Amino acid sequence: MRQPTPDPARAKAQVTPRALATLCLLGALAGAPLRAAPSGQVLTYHADSARRGDFVVPSLSWARARDLHPDTRFHPSIAGHIYAQPLYWSAGPGRPVLLIATEEDTVYALDARTGRTIWRRTLGRPVPLDTLPCGNIDPIGITGTPAIDPRRHAIYLDALVRSGASGAPRHELFGLALANGATLPGWPVDVGAALARQGRTFKARVQGERGALLILGDTVYVPYGGRDGDCGHYHGWVVGAPLKDPSRLRSWRTGARAGGIWAPGGVSSDGHSLFVATGNTMHARRWSGGEAVIRLPPSLDFSGTPTDYFAPRDWKALDERDADLGGVAPLVFDVDRSRYVLALGKDGNAYLLDRVALGGIGGARLIEHVSDSPIRTAPAEYPLAAGAMIAFQGPGSACPGGSAGDLTVLRVWAGARARISTAWCGAVRGRGAPIVTTTDGRHDPIVWMLGAEGDERLYGFRGDTGQRLFVSAPLPGLRHFQTLIATAHRLYVAADNTVFAFSF
Repeated sequence: MRQPTPDPARAKAQVTPRALATLCLLGALAGAPLRAAPSGQVLTYHADSARRGDFVVPSLSWARARDLHPDTRFHPSIAGHIYAQPLYWSAGPGRPVLLIATEEDTVYALDARTGRTIWRRTLGRPVPLDTLPCGNIDPIGITGTPAIDPRRHAIYLDALVRSGASGAPRHELFGLALANGATLPGWPVDVGAALARQGRTFKARVQGERGALLILGDTVYVPYGGRDGDCGHYHGWVVGAPLKDPSRLRSWRTGARAGGIWAPGGVSSDGHSLFVATGNTMHARRWSGGEAVIRLPPSLDFSGTPTDYFAPRDWKALDERDADLGGVAPLVFDVDRSRYVLALGKDGNAYLLDRVALGGIGGARLIEHVSDSPIRTAPAEYPLAAGAMIAFQGPGSACPGGSAGDLTVLRVWAGARARISTAWCGAVRGRGAPIVTTTDGRHDPIVWMLGAEGDERLYGFRGDTGQRLFVSAPLPGLRHFQTLIATAHRLYVAADNTVFAFSF
């Protein structure tokens, strides 16, 4: 890794806050993808387990987007670099809480209206980069986006911490009470030690955890890859910790060395199965889990059949030039009656897969070259005109009118003659992950993206035409791959030592 149930119906009716809260809870219980909505929660990365990044905000129309402005009343006090996406939780009317995890191994619960700290919990000592064989984050603490379980009023996360006098790094899984940040009974779990008791070798020194966690049923799933520079003998892992007895870990890993699962979207789900994208493997003479989209059951017992994985025919060549699929988590979506998974590669290709049968080696439904640059971060999906629109970070190779920028939006047409074309491109410079807001799940789509480690601005574009609706002043401290969230009244953006709030 070199880093720089069927799904719910698309059509959304506007719902009351009470009905919405019920829907959110039922969705979490079932593990089904639910998009965020007014007065609802943002419990996981990109709003739902499918990682669509589609937030329903009835009051945020195209016209209202032009009036977006920084909320000067919001003044958080935070210390540390932030790569993880913020989460949004409301225990009741008038009690919204913003959850922030930092590389200082600290979790903050903030009043979502004022930024005031409700509680703060430091989980250990973060690991300095100079004590590790490679990497590009310093220090390393909490990188992957946590996940919230509304049934238990708890948040779950992975923290890299220094242990004892030796300072040896270890990955620890934590469960914290949302009320006060207290550690839940049975947590934390030392991942390496728990797997060692099962006879499995997990080296925290070379294993990175950038991808978002996912809760499906009564288990939290955590993806692992390597570190920037591909040092050491690491693997792509998915580890499942039962919420009731977290020490009884389940696990799956790539057969060959490397094949990291490092995309910020981490683990995706259609409500029944898990989907991950793996990176390049090393010295693999035959395919051994790398350069692939893998479907896993909740037990993590991989079948190994072509129905449950896809890899390009040229997987070995992709291995050799580090042009892997691991930079973007699989996107799970439907168009009409077609059920899809989309993979985006560092080779610039979009791979459209049949979710019923992924196809094995070379079994993509459709392959389209959409960018001349590596594709990383996380895409967003929204419906438009009997198709699906996919927004991703990266310069498009076929932008209409010669437009240029680091935001590209594809149109996917379903059916027997499925096809992919480039709809429009946005003039953003940076490496943020886009999201989309709609007023009811379909109308007034707005694509939002941060120019992280570029021009440092927040942009908003009409989802149908690409017309720019909003651009902010620079937001210093944005880290690469950073994304934002939308709630009923604000957009939130996390950056070094702060969180920016925008009202509309």
